[in-house]
Amino acid sequence: MSLFKFKEFTIAQDKCAQKIGTDGVLLGAWAAPYKEPHTILDIGSGTGVISLMLAQRYHRANIEAIEIDQDAYEQAAENFENSPWGDRLFCFHAEFQEFYEEVEERYDLIISNPPFYDSSSVKTDSQIEEKRQQARFDDALPFEELVYGVYQLLDIDGTFACIIPKDRETRFLEITSHFQLEPVRTTYVKGTVDSKVKRCLMEFRFRESVKENNSKNLVSELVIEKARHDYTEDYKSLTKDFYLKM
Repeated sequence: MSLFKFKEFTIAQDKCAQKIGTDGVLLGAWAAPYKEPHTILDIGSGTGVISLMLAQRYHRANIEAIEIDQDAYEQAAENFENSPWGDRLFCFHAEFQEFYEEVEERYDLIISNPPFYDSSSVKTDSQIEEKRQQARFDDALPFEELVYGVYQLLDIDGTFACIIPKDRETRFLEITSHFQLEPVRTTYVKGTVDSKVKRCLMEFRFRESVKENNSKNLVSELVIEKARHDYTEDYKSLTKDFYLKM
């Protein structure tokens, strides 16, 4: 079995097309809603790593996760059950579109490491790649559907956190603005100091809440490595509560 050990929990990932990656761990460590969340929703949970990181960080939060792929759903549920916080974690096997049409709950924090390749991108026909493609391409959950669902489910003072590619930031901001969501924190992620920005870590709140609290968009930059496997102090500080060797 393929296991990934963190300081306080272990992830089995042998059934998942998308293995533990930097994006998910970054988001789980970085997200910091302005009020402590008691209800959290993780959209597209995969292995469940983000949910588990948030369970470790927020001791009073109940966390629900959604996963469309049967194998990944079973793996996330198993990882939840085997963690120290199994009583606060629950995974649904469902499409997000189906979920937000049926659920009436509002969440303090909604978080997602969404499929991020545009559906117009070239895909391979290999059956071996099929599930990995589903996890990475946005046919099953386009950004418009993701943000609309967040609009339906987020508490008026809640926070939506996600990680997206830099080259899709402009379009994503158009969609979030349409649904009354304003960026309140943005961190641009670079592999090394000389490389281009690859990812955007972003937090949003409803426009009404932003105005009431006079919030501004706090913009920063995070560089991951000084050299190969030589991590920056910022990256080590962000992930030290989770990675074994940080």
